[in-house]
Amino acid sequence: MQSEQSAIRLIGRREYVGFPDLGISRLEAKIDTGAYTCSMHCDEISMLIGLKKPTLYFTISEGVDKPKKEFRFTEFSTKKIKNSFGEMEERYIIRTVLKIGGKKIRATISLTNRDNMRYPILVGRKPLKGKFLIDVNRLHTGGPIAKTALKKTLE
Repeated sequence: MQSEQSAIRLIGRREYVGFPDLGISRLEAKIDTGAYTCSMHCDEISMLIGLKKPTLYFTISEGVDKPKKEFRFTEFSTKKIKNSFGEMEERYIIRTVLKIGGKKIRATISLTNRDNMRYPILVGRKPLKGKFLIDVNRLHTGGPIAKTALKKTLE
């Protein structure tokens, strides 16, 4: 029998997610199995080369009434990613903990400007694989154990 932590969780097409390592507890995300990885809306993305290591700087806003949070990463990479318009663009990539559906998982996140998108976070299929079942009819499920949630739905 699976432990509750390792059990497959049911999530909807939109969920609230958090990034505990960044001090972000609740942002609405679109669950998109057509995307491979995750992307996060950031502002003021820049990389500066210092004496020791290149450093990535960016800001994130948790909402209209909340101040932007500033972040600095020395562990990051870049990758060419196809954006929603089908164009290739080079993005900065970070690894951090993603909290979704009652689970904390390590995820690779590309940083981009998503101002023209409805949701600041897009969660792709890679971090979801083997951990979540997506019900496109649901929103903001909070991640109940899939077996129990499906059983209740069928009753």
